[in-house]
Amino acid sequence: MTPPAARRKAASMVEARIICTDIAGLRAQALGLAEAAGFAPDLRPLRLRPGWGRVPASLWPHPRWAVEREVLATPLPPVVIGTGGAGARVAAALRRPGVRAVAIQHPRMNPARFDAILAARHDGLTGANVIVTRTALHRATPARLAAEGALWAPRFAHLPRPLAAVLLGGSNGRYHFGPAEAGILARQLAALMREGAGLILTPSRRTAPEAMAALRAALVPLGAWIWDFTGENPYFGMLACADAIIVTADSVSMVSEAVATSAPVLLARLPGRSARIGAFLAGLAAEGRVRDFAGRLELWNTAPLDDTEWAGRELRRRLGL
Repeated sequence: MTPPAARRKAASMVEARIICTDIAGLRAQALGLAEAAGFAPDLRPLRLRPGWGRVPASLWPHPRWAVEREVLATPLPPVVIGTGGAGARVAAALRRPGVRAVAIQHPRMNPARFDAILAARHDGLTGANVIVTRTALHRATPARLAAEGALWAPRFAHLPRPLAAVLLGGSNGRYHFGPAEAGILARQLAALMREGAGLILTPSRRTAPEAMAALRAALVPLGAWIWDFTGENPYFGMLACADAIIVTADSVSMVSEAVATSAPVLLARLPGRSARIGAFLAGLAAEGRVRDFAGRLELWNTAPLDDTEWAGRELRRRLGL
């Protein structure tokens, strides 16, 4: 039998349709916001009709021409959340009396088309309907980190301390992370291990196999624990258990999740440039929350930096729900 408190909570939850391209970072932002706001999420990955994948979302005459029917299906819930440019364009098209449209990230269209916009500080967007956060939204809540930490701590107990968690991204349109960059990082991490540090490492789906081969060859013989995408995902457990976190500086989402912990965060810089990501990282560095990784395991006193819970409450307040 469901406890009365759980029944009351379920009854107070507002359904929200989440529309986004099926990318891990976008899903995490939308689900993190929905959880923080107390919404019941209905995640609908953005799937395009044949041929429309070659047309930028900004040029769609109307989303109903471009996206598959289940994304637009009625009846609509009270809240529609669009993440990223394409998701935001669909959410704006679904807005009507009784259906509030919310965008996550700069929507790259008229902000007045939305009831609320969740924009990170580095997006450079302000306005009466804009909620500005210092980092990307995410799901690395204190409760989730505590639960995952309790689950994974025994599995990492055999590793030396201090324990460094390494989060790897990959090449994208702005940064490059191939075998050469992986080789440099592997040598730095191997040096840390020879000095007595423990190492747990997870790639992402964007990490090139050739890059991972270089890291495995250098680190596994020294005792590094590396996830191979089989079994339970250790990601939140790694964040919770680490004494320090080293993260490649190509992903706003991964860095945002890392700084939501109490661990010092070190940035493994990559070749390339992004004005937005550069501004994001510079802001965190100015607050003393991150430092560049220079081959040394630096430890300093830090506190979690996380605006997701506040942003969820603020969104619900502004929507009057």
